[in-house]
Amino acid sequence: MNNTNLGALRCKHMGALAALGLVMAVGTAQGAGSGPGFDDPDNWPQYHRSSNAWRFSPLQQIDKRNVGKLHVAWIHQPGTITHGLQATPIVVDGVLYSIAADNNVFALDAASGQVLWRYTPKLDPIVKEVFYGSASRGVTVGRGKVFIGSLDGRFIALDQKTGKQLWSTQLSDMKNEYGALFSSPPQLAGNILFGGTTGGDQPTIGKIYAVNADTGERAWTFEVPRDDPKSWPGDSRKKGGGSAWLPGTYDPATDTIYIGTSNAAPDFNRDDRLGDNLYTATLLALEPKTGKVKWHRQEVPNDTWDFDAAYEALLVPDGKGGQSLVHLNKNGFVYVMNPSDGSIRNVWQYTENMNWAKGVDPKTGLPIDPVYPETSKQKLHCPNLLGARSWNHGAYNPNTKLWYSHGMEVCNTVTSAKQGEVPAVGMLSLGLSEITLTNPPGKKADGWLGAFDPLTGKQAWKVRFDMPPLSSALATAGGLVFTGDMHGQLYAFDADNGKQLWSFNAGSGARGGPISYAVKGKQYIVIPTGLGSHAPGFLTGAFPQIRDLPGGAALIAFTVD
Repeated sequence: MNNTNLGALRCKHMGALAALGLVMAVGTAQGAGSGPGFDDPDNWPQYHRSSNAWRFSPLQQIDKRNVGKLHVAWIHQPGTITHGLQATPIVVDGVLYSIAADNNVFALDAASGQVLWRYTPKLDPIVKEVFYGSASRGVTVGRGKVFIGSLDGRFIALDQKTGKQLWSTQLSDMKNEYGALFSSPPQLAGNILFGGTTGGDQPTIGKIYAVNADTGERAWTFEVPRDDPKSWPGDSRKKGGGSAWLPGTYDPATDTIYIGTSNAAPDFNRDDRLGDNLYTATLLALEPKTGKVKWHRQEVPNDTWDFDAAYEALLVPDGKGGQSLVHLNKNGFVYVMNPSDGSIRNVWQYTENMNWAKGVDPKTGLPIDPVYPETSKQKLHCPNLLGARSWNHGAYNPNTKLWYSHGMEVCNTVTSAKQGEVPAVGMLSLGLSEITLTNPPGKKADGWLGAFDPLTGKQAWKVRFDMPPLSSALATAGGLVFTGDMHGQLYAFDADNGKQLWSFNAGSGARGGPISYAVKGKQYIVIPTGLGSHAPGFLTGAFPQIRDLPGGAALIAFTVD
């Protein structure tokens, strides 16, 4: 790994108290900001910590001066290492809630790591047959409950204090929908609990579900492939995929759900679906109570590269007193939109290696001269099917005005093929005879952590890694960026210039979401470890050394004295 400094940016102190360096006991800068991203600083109450998806902690007790003194406060081992730990923990009032393989939910004392309760569901045996099994990306806490999306297609509510199951609602039809399960936690929008299943790579109709969060009663179901023969000729819609497999976000200020959908199926063959294939590869703005579409932005019409639009949507200041919606697509472009109607404000190229299109029209947001796969022909496409970045989330610091996010410079060769019947629950509808992840032309595949102006794409700095990091990022008001790599090294970088300030060998790679919180005036950094998910397996084509990396599953908490 090496560091290329492309220009340091100084943090702007906001407010007179911050300028004087006066801080609260737990290290939160007074007057540094208010509202989403700054409120409730001691907790990590939702998946991205705040409704704007910043993954930013206002705590600054741990900062550039003392981060080198970070030490382990406690370690929690859930007892199984299947697919590692992929979750982002939730912390509310000194209790940490997280989930491990096979939907094992834990409530821990956030200061000591002591287990307060554990919930182990009885799962349908069909989970042993599905493709996207074992792992989960987190839980949701609210309304006195802990909510999970299960591996057998349910939303489940637990009592927040005891872990006792309160209700369970079966949503997907596992046997007839190729094991459509919930790999991500459903999210709250008032009393509505919503989320989508896996299934973008399978011959199903991808769906987003919503239930009453207090009772589990179904509220609405949104079928992603739009019922339109021009968009989906013949019977292609019935096998169109398009599920929304990552957590959406809810903006209470506008009462809007933002949620992205996945690719159309079969992934790499479009012979039988020559339409725009709405609403696949689309960012949706939905009404929480009805599921009706407020607006949509289809980023990849007729997606034939597996370029999901499922990643997080950030609300960031636009510099004019309003906000912009910033959304990274797997295709290697970042779309900057008006959050009220989805209209394009800017599009910038995120990846260094891109050949699937000549660019994106900054006025329409549509790809320019896309190069489609063709049946029986091998083609090289950059970026690869995992994207310019995998699903591991970036983090935005409102003080530096920078967005910290990972990238992978990896391509793939694909030979498209007509897709036959998919005979088994655990099989995929990929529409290919060959796919191999490989180096970009004339270069060696690698990965990076970059710092960008999210509105313009202007780069402040980049840190290179020999393999793409798969951990999410955490930004803090202490001027730090936390993340981890596939080897198991955990890092803290200077948010201004990317200088490495701390590292720790966790023994197995990081795939989950680092968080920060405070208990009784002490700030903690917690990082899930344990290399997992299907991404490392796909990446062995370009990085064969991944086969020798160890698995694991440990939630590690750090603090300073």
